[in-house]
Amino acid sequence: MIPPPLETAAAFSLRVSHQPKAGYRYIPLTVPQNDHKRTFMSENENSAPLHPRQSQIVDIAKGQGQVSVDMLTLLLDVTPQTIRRDLKTLCARDILHRVHGGAVYPAAVTNLTHERRRALKTGAKRAIARRAAAEVPDKAALILNIGTTTEAVAAALRMRRDIMVITNNLNIAQMLAPIPGIDVHVAGGKVRPADNAIIGQSAVAAMGQFRADVAIIGASGIDPDGTLLDFDTEEVHVARAIIAQARKVILVADHSKFSRRPPVCIAGIDDLDMVITDQAPPQDFQHHCDAAGVRVVVTGEEMDDG
Repeated sequence: MIPPPLETAAAFSLRVSHQPKAGYRYIPLTVPQNDHKRTFMSENENSAPLHPRQSQIVDIAKGQGQVSVDMLTLLLDVTPQTIRRDLKTLCARDILHRVHGGAVYPAAVTNLTHERRRALKTGAKRAIARRAAAEVPDKAALILNIGTTTEAVAAALRMRRDIMVITNNLNIAQMLAPIPGIDVHVAGGKVRPADNAIIGQSAVAAMGQFRADVAIIGASGIDPDGTLLDFDTEEVHVARAIIAQARKVILVADHSKFSRRPPVCIAGIDDLDMVITDQAPPQDFQHHCDAAGVRVVVTGEEMDDG
């Protein structure tokens, strides 16, 4: 059902159609009330205010978690090209995060699902992964932990031979185990169904059996002082064990991680040797890296398929 044109300071509801468009399931949704006095500002106080329509998109994304170009085109009665331009603006300002066909609202205190995280920042993750893979020497023993960025690193290693990969990530194990010349070892422990992560004390103990040349780790968030952060205490215990068993520790994280503040501490900046990210990090973080002798590598990003 095509809704009436959007009125300036009023809201309308999208009713559930008994015959929805093929491939889409519409749910009842109220467009938040908006007028020209109400704007959404990014964290940068000097940023120009958003167009009222873009503020509405942010409100819808915040309420629903995710928006699609098709849904917004229908709700706001504009062309798909207009919505794509709006999403490009919102994602460039890190208000939303781009995924294929739309965008998601970044979680502040809870983690996104594994599939949503996998769809975020794909171009940045590929660039980071290629650079991280170049840091793995021939005949190395490498530990990769949980996360979609470390999974991208594993994908970048698929053409390598004669390396050992130790992981508590079943997605990585399944990706690399069939490849001749890559020796895969999986930590034992409890499998978390949401993302195929292996966690718990058994996984911690398993990591203690290895001494790796390199550990490439991810984190859910990063404090300005360089503290690495995550959401799950069991996952954090394994990450700490990985750091303790590696001669060189590399953090791989796209720039969005610098604005996230999960509640559990993994490690400090002094525990790292290198940080690989897609954009220049905040000045405070760079200062702490310089003081700790941690090398920061900025990759840019590859063309995103989404």
